Amino acid sequence: MPQLPDDLDAVAVRTWCSLALEALGRERAEIDAINVYPVADGDTGTNLYLTVESAAAAVEAVFAAHETGTTAPATADAVRAMAHGALIGARGNSGTILAQLLRGMAAVLADGGDAAHLRLALTRAAAAARQAVAHPVEGTVLTVATAAAEAAQDGDGALRTVVDAAYEGARAALAKTPGQLAVLGRAGVVDAGGRGLVAILGALLEAVTGQAPARGPRTAGRTPAPVDGGGCDDGLPVGGVPVPDGPDDCPEGGARGGPAFEVIYLLEAGDAQVDRLRARLDALGDSLVVVGGDGLWHVHVHVDDAGAAVEAGVEAGRPYRIRITHFATESGHDLRPHTEPARRAVVVVVPGDGLAGLCTEAGATTVLARPGEPPASGELVDAIRRAHAREVVLLPNDAALRHTAAAAAEQARTEGVRVALVPTRAAVQGIAALAVHEPDRGFDEDVVAMTAAAGATRYAELAVAERQSWTMAGVCQAGDILGLIDGDVAVIGADLPTTARTVLDRMLAAGGELVTLVLGEDVPDALADALEKHVREGHLAVDTVVYRGGHQRAPLLIGVE
Repeated sequence: MPQLPDDLDAVAVRTWCSLALEALGRERAEIDAINVYPVADGDTGTNLYLTVESAAAAVEAVFAAHETGTTAPATADAVRAMAHGALIGARGNSGTILAQLLRGMAAVLADGGDAAHLRLALTRAAAAARQAVAHPVEGTVLTVATAAAEAAQDGDGALRTVVDAAYEGARAALAKTPGQLAVLGRAGVVDAGGRGLVAILGALLEAVTGQAPARGPRTAGRTPAPVDGGGCDDGLPVGGVPVPDGPDDCPEGGARGGPAFEVIYLLEAGDAQVDRLRARLDALGDSLVVVGGDGLWHVHVHVDDAGAAVEAGVEAGRPYRIRITHFATESGHDLRPHTEPARRAVVVVVPGDGLAGLCTEAGATTVLARPGEPPASGELVDAIRRAHAREVVLLPNDAALRHTAAAAAEQARTEGVRVALVPTRAAVQGIAALAVHEPDRGFDEDVVAMTAAAGATRYAELAVAERQSWTMAGVCQAGDILGLIDGDVAVIGADLPTTARTVLDRMLAAGGELVTLVLGEDVPDALADALEKHVREGHLAVDTVVYRGGHQRAPLLIGVE
């Protein structure tokens, strides 16, 4: 039996993230179903899941960087990564508030993970979340977070009793939310964001005790009668705590008829600029939440003028990863003209804007994987929706995206889309698969052909070593050029041209008919010319094609098929 932690060290934080993701995965549909406030758009569970997914991925990246070491990462590195991952991946109102809760906890837990630090962390988190929300409302996740922090103060000196007290305090507060917020009482449900927080605290309890918390009885609640034009009764009475009957009045915040758009973006800006941004966005709309700090912020607001909200961000600093959602579309009432879905589409993840243009010209829907920012499953689901097809072939082009892509495919299948995941591990395999794609043949036949083409393509990339480390090819120093073949370091060189030639010769020793070169934005055309000449002179009957990848992580990608 594994030893249970006496404090929240990095391993415990990693376990917490993993268990929280599992818990939200199990409860996502039920939490979505009870989402009636602030907008009944049925996505709170999904948004929380995607936010925690991003947090967990950031923690895993910290552990991956320590794989060659003998010790685990420092607790401060793990909790800061968790908070940063949640910040950059936050989705929706609930996910944005959760990101601030985790940020508030991380600021304290970075100094220690014992019971005293955890009590303070929960208090700081609840206060930070309230401060981030322009107009806090009781009966929401803010109430549940505050109750958890207050209950934690009653725990004794043991970490597990503090976590247990916080969990039970959150559950008790969640059960009272229908009596605090009229829209919840009318719908007969508890607050969706609060329920998600209870699941996350339950995962923390399991991480420190080794035992999953017992859930309360399934809510018996009452099913609300439909109201013409939608309103605050779209939720179903489900949950992990009893729900009392509540008042029948429905406040304006829970009804449809509010702002038409949800606008979310990351923003690089200073504190003073963000203060002015808050004031401007508060005048434009509602549900305003701005979280973050140290120059990086996550902005969430509901507005009628989405352009004005983005413009305000441009004036404050540099907004990016902008997401605009029309509530009528998200809730199933698409106001745009309906078009018949295409028979089949391909969704492909690309590492640079150059390949994005290439794949778009080939008819694919693309998702850009920025250096250091792999797409979350929600971005892949969005791309599948944009493709607007009955059948979709998904090409993740990265071994690390296997589970993310599988989750996205499963989500899309629940929406009635037939999705096949071709497990491409590199962009050059995706190019090979896309080259043989034929939408007019049978779906299974097309998937088999694309899978075969990808599998027949060996792949390599050349990268610059960031630090000294052990590899399968020996010890590399910072600044060395690494030639990775099929994911493993096979060549260590001093310069890009020489290393690339060595990698090509090793790959072509096993045969090949076509070499694909994908050049990063700073790589000169002369290198491609030299490598093409090298292949032509040393390997008869082998053709070479060259593409510009744009801004990508690796300066050179190579495929041999």
